[in-house]
Amino acid sequence: MSTAPLIRTAVRAVLAREQAEGVGARVRRSIGTHGLRNLDPFLMLDEFNVSPPAGFSDHPHRGFETITFMVTGAFEHEDFAGHRGRIDAGDLQWMTAGRGIVHAEVPIADENTGLQLWVNLPAKHKMMEPRYQELRGTELPKVTPSEGVNVTLIAGDAFGSSAKVHTLTPISYFDVTMKPNTSVSIPVPTRYNGFAYLIDGSAKFGGLDGNTKECLVLDTPSAETAKVSPQAEVPVVAGENGARFVFIAGEPINEPIVQHGPFVMNTSDEIRQAMVDYHSGKNGFERAPEFRSEIGARVARW
Repeated sequence: MSTAPLIRTAVRAVLAREQAEGVGARVRRSIGTHGLRNLDPFLMLDEFNVSPPAGFSDHPHRGFETITFMVTGAFEHEDFAGHRGRIDAGDLQWMTAGRGIVHAEVPIADENTGLQLWVNLPAKHKMMEPRYQELRGTELPKVTPSEGVNVTLIAGDAFGSSAKVHTLTPISYFDVTMKPNTSVSIPVPTRYNGFAYLIDGSAKFGGLDGNTKECLVLDTPSAETAKVSPQAEVPVVAGENGARFVFIAGEPINEPIVQHGPFVMNTSDEIRQAMVDYHSGKNGFERAPEFRSEIGARVARW
């Protein structure tokens, strides 16, 4: 006998405050701040708005994944392994840094906006070989679960459709656009931590209203509740001007998180080793000392 989905609600709103990042760039950060340090398995969420000659010149990563979803404009990417590409509005880049990546990310159009999400890796995957999953917007599955509601599946399963990316940690990531006063119930496993980030407009997530540039954090049912009701849903009602938001949820890793800038590991010793490896060019960073990206030269030196 199947049980009805548990109804979940947002219980907290965190305003994404603007701050400097990279070289001359501005981002609005919600997760990864004093107000919301992390939300296992999520480490950071930035909404960026970057115009040339600002950008993100050569920098390293280890121990996690970066997921970049372009909303407007385009970005170019280049790393020390020879991977170079471009993502345009609606496109997705899912980069698993693993044991080490050094790369640059540079805007192309006059105005370039999007979201970058950092997802932690379990200890067993932190030193894996780096990899990329890049999909054009036309390759991302799109569904219309109710009238006036359009959903693009970036990761996970919903509404009878499945995203194309392979995630190392179970994750749901949906880009949702709703016309004014429309409604939808978004499915989410009960055991997942989750949130919605409003790119534009307003909406009510369960019992909590959210506005533009706010991160709405979902409640956290108990483990016992998750056993009894493994599937849940979040009822969403758009405001008078409609809404566009991303709905993101993931299974907690439940491991220690030790972060120092672009390195995320499980212990302080591993962080110190990551810094030694990067500066000495070892254990995944062999190409780092000599790497100078071509696109990084386009970033201004303020």
